Amino acid sequence: MNAKTRISCGLLLGAALAACSSAPPKPEAVAHMIQPQRVTDHRGADDLLTAGLGLDGLRAMAAPAFADPANPTPAELRRRAIWANWRGIADLSLTGSYGQAYGSVASAPGREYSALATVPGAKQPHRVLVQVPDNFDATKRCVVVTAASGSRGVYGAIAVAAPWALPKGCAVAYTDKGAGTDYFDLTDQRGAREDGTIGELGVDTLAFTPDAPVGASGVAVKHAHSKDNPEADWGKHVKQAAEFALAALDQAFPQAAPFRFDNTRVIAVGISNGGGAVLRASEEEGGWLDAVVAGEPNIYAADAPGARSLYDYTTEAALLMPCAMLDLPAESLPQPPLRAQVEPRWTARCATLKAAGLVTGADAKAQAASAHAQLKANGWTDEALVAGALSVGFDLWRAVAVTYASAYGRYGVGEHPCGFAFSAQNADFSARAATAAERAAWWSEGSGIPPGAGVGIVDTTLAPPDFTLPGLQCLRALQTGSTDDARRVQAGIAQTAAHSPKTRRPVVVIHGLDDGLVPPAFSSAPYVAAARAANPDVRYWQVRHAQHFDGFLALPAYGARYVPLLPYVYAALDQVDATLDGRRELPANALISAQPRGAGSVELSQLAIPR
Repeated sequence: MNAKTRISCGLLLGAALAACSSAPPKPEAVAHMIQPQRVTDHRGADDLLTAGLGLDGLRAMAAPAFADPANPTPAELRRRAIWANWRGIADLSLTGSYGQAYGSVASAPGREYSALATVPGAKQPHRVLVQVPDNFDATKRCVVVTAASGSRGVYGAIAVAAPWALPKGCAVAYTDKGAGTDYFDLTDQRGAREDGTIGELGVDTLAFTPDAPVGASGVAVKHAHSKDNPEADWGKHVKQAAEFALAALDQAFPQAAPFRFDNTRVIAVGISNGGGAVLRASEEEGGWLDAVVAGEPNIYAADAPGARSLYDYTTEAALLMPCAMLDLPAESLPQPPLRAQVEPRWTARCATLKAAGLVTGADAKAQAASAHAQLKANGWTDEALVAGALSVGFDLWRAVAVTYASAYGRYGVGEHPCGFAFSAQNADFSARAATAAERAAWWSEGSGIPPGAGVGIVDTTLAPPDFTLPGLQCLRALQTGSTDDARRVQAGIAQTAAHSPKTRRPVVVIHGLDDGLVPPAFSSAPYVAAARAANPDVRYWQVRHAQHFDGFLALPAYGARYVPLLPYVYAALDQVDATLDGRRELPANALISAQPRGAGSVELSQLAIPR
C-alpha cells in the first residue's frame, strides 16, 4: 500500500477503515512490542511543547526552580528537562527570531505516554516517549518519530520535531537511543526511575543499572557504560519508538484502533546523532517508514570515498586542532573563551606535538602551519576549522572521545583503556561524592556526555606541561593502533557503519557547509553519494554559513556570521509531507546561499529556503 492509499484509508473511520484492514496485515504492521508504562496529562500551564514556559520562559537564564532541590517532583524534572533541551538545540535569542521568522512555541495541550524499551540483544533499555496532542488528526493518522541529538535524554529532540508536528495534529515519538541522562551514582547506588526521580538499586526499577565492581565510586554514564554500543542499534531504537507510538495511539483512541504502519503515516526526523539515527532507521526492513529528514547527521558510510567515522576525526581534532588554530587569522575565530586566554595553551600544544613527533617546525608558527596542513590534507575545510574552534574552546573533542571510546569498546565501569572515569569534582578536578541536589538534577540538566550537570571527566593520565595530551594520545591510539583494546574499539566503530536504505522513500539530508563538529565532507556527502545508488529519492541540501550548533547562535559573534539550521529542517518536513500527500514533487537538491543576520535579526528571506 503506497503512502497516498494509506492516507485515504485513514480518512474513513467506520466501515471504510475496516475495509482498509480487511486484507492480512503485513508482518511489520502487527506487533505492538511495548505498552505504555506511564501516562500523564499536560494542559493549561503545562503543555507538551514548552511545559507552559512559553518563549519567555525558555529564554530565561535561570532554570525552572525545584521547590525542594534534593527531591524534585516528576513535573518539575520534566519542565527543567524541556527548558534545558530547547536551549541546547534552538537559537532563542531576541535576534534569532524563533517563533517569528520560523518555528512555533504555541501551546500544545495533550498527553504523554512513556516507557522503557529494550532492543533485541541489548543489556540496558532506552527511553521511549510519545506526545499525543489533543488536536491529533485521526483522519491523517500521522506520527513523527525522532531521536535525541548528541547523547541527550528523551526530550533531546523536542525543538526539532514537536514545533512542526504538534500544531499539525501529529503525534511525536521520541527515543534517547540508548544514551541519555540516566546517570547512576556508584557511591550511593542510586539512579533514575522511569519518571526521572531518584531511586535506589535493588528497591526501584531504574532506567540504567550498570555492571560495576563492588565498591566502585563516582558516576556511571549510560552512553559510556551500558556495554551495548548503542550507536550500532540506532535504527532499531527509532523503529521501536515508532512501534511504541502505535501502541500509545491505540490506547489514546481506542475507537480508531488499530493503528498500524500500513494505515498510519510515519516520518522520521532528527539532527546530529539524531539525524544519523533516522538515516539508520531507513535500513530497517519493511514498509513502516514513509519519509526521512536528517539534519547535520553523524553518519558513517564506511565504504564511500571520503567517509570518516566520528571517532577518527574527533580524536584527530582533539590532538591537532588547538595548535592549528594559531595558523588561522585571529579575526576568523569567533570562539569562547577569548583567544587571548587560550592562545598560550595552543602554543604549548604545538610544542608538545613537536616533541611527540606529530608536527614539524622550529617554532610555534611553523608547528601550527604543520598541524593545519595535516588537517587540510585529511579533508578538513577552513570553514569547518573556524567553526570547530568552539569545540576546542569547550574541550568538546575530548569529552566526545572519552565517552565514545568506552561505548565502542563496550567497556564497563572501571574498564576504560585510557583510565578515564566520571565523577562529581572539586575545584581542583579531584573526585568527590555527589550531593543529593546534584544527583537529583542530572536527569533534567545533563547532556549525556560529561562534563556538565555537576559531573566531570576524571583523567588519571594528567601530566605537565600539556596536561590532557597523554590521555588524548591514548584515545587516538585506539583509532590508529593494533593493540587488543584498539581492535576492540575499531570493531565497535565498524558496527556503526551505515548501509543502503532498504526501501525507496523520500529522504532529505541537510547539512551546513561550515559544520565544524560533524563536517559534511566526512558524513553527509559520502552517505548521500552511496545512498542514492539504492534510493534515487535521496535529496541533499547544502547550506552556506550554517555550522553545527543553533543554540550557540545566541553568542553575538556566532549569530552575526552563521544561519540556523532548524528552519531548513522544518521546511524539508513541509515538503516531504506535501510529497506524500501528492501535492508536490520531491524536493530538489540545493546549494543554498543563505545570508547571516549580521548585527540585525533573522529574517526568513535571508535563509533562501528552497521552495
